[in-house]
Amino acid sequence: MTIPTYDTIILGAGAAGLMCAAIAGQRGARVLLVDHADAVGKKILISGGGRCNFTNLHTVPDRYISANPHFAKSALGRYTAQDFIALVEAYGIAWHEKTLGQLFCDGSAKQIVAMLQAECDKGGVTLALGAPVGAVDHADGLFRVDIGGRAAAAPALVIATGGPSIPQMGATGFAYDLARRFGLKVVEPRPALVPLTLGGDETLFRSLSGVATEVMAKTGKTGFREAALFTHKGLSGPAILQISSYWRHGESVGIDFLPALASGWLVAAKHARPRATLGGALDNHLPARLAVTLADRLGLEGELGGFTDKRVSEAERQLADWRFSPNGTEGFAKAEVTAGGISTAELSSKTMEARKMPGLYAIGEAVDVTGWLGGYNFQWAWASGYAAGLAIAGA
Repeated sequence: MTIPTYDTIILGAGAAGLMCAAIAGQRGARVLLVDHADAVGKKILISGGGRCNFTNLHTVPDRYISANPHFAKSALGRYTAQDFIALVEAYGIAWHEKTLGQLFCDGSAKQIVAMLQAECDKGGVTLALGAPVGAVDHADGLFRVDIGGRAAAAPALVIATGGPSIPQMGATGFAYDLARRFGLKVVEPRPALVPLTLGGDETLFRSLSGVATEVMAKTGKTGFREAALFTHKGLSGPAILQISSYWRHGESVGIDFLPALASGWLVAAKHARPRATLGGALDNHLPARLAVTLADRLGLEGELGGFTDKRVSEAERQLADWRFSPNGTEGFAKAEVTAGGISTAELSSKTMEARKMPGLYAIGEAVDVTGWLGGYNFQWAWASGYAAGLAIAGA
């Protein structure tokens, strides 16, 4: 029996795989796009609360984490946020900027999936959905893939199956197993953009579950000023999700609970209202439950006027750099993305092709490139998929 042959087989019909398939197909390549799910773009559909935060206006390479911080420059420079916006607008999809350059559909993430599906249709892409991938082999210049018990072959194979984040969507470490099978190194994957958990003496903060406030969250030299949310397990919210990508076990996280206030504000408050309590002073700036909890922990009971300026200043310093020692994260189940992945040292930054294995490509979240929260990871998916698609089609 003759095995159907294509110019490329793309494993994974998520954001990166769809873009790669559309670009290669529209430039004349015969493309087979494979996914174990029964429909394309399933992870796209749940993103951004169902409205798909499809890119970020402020996309620059230094907002990505990788063992090689320069790797993403080429792809991001060749396919920009403006390029994707132009595609979205060509399909008449209305969008808006929420905050910090984050762009969302006015309607539904379904519009983005439908757009990418239409782009694949323009390129004559063949779909194989709801079919598990079995053995993958390479011989005589062709990759041979078992798809639901049937074989297909191509001189190019693209790994676009993402990482293990959100396993309930069917995510696995398949990309890493396949990469290792062909001799590519993998940077240890870990959950990123994920809530942090607290234990020990810090469990009392769980009583604040549901309380949110704007903070500056820091670890090492990295900081993010956005909302933090207390949960029944620990800390979440945009500021915490951002910092989690940089945090490592054993490190502390510093929280400035009052980033909008100038140094010396509490001493000034003491002199202006000496009969006020610390809880009362904090209540002007923080949610009531949080103000009470922090005041209790600081131990400044009674009127502020009864304490020295030095003691009040010390309390202010603690509020500006409150140290939490997370005991872990909520893991891949709650992680929006995976940090780590197929080593960029193994890939061409221009084409995403493996240096040691011609014809093998890796794109999107499967690669050791992880963006900030807010559309950056989608932009990496579009850009890396575009780069590989061009290369496969010989463009």
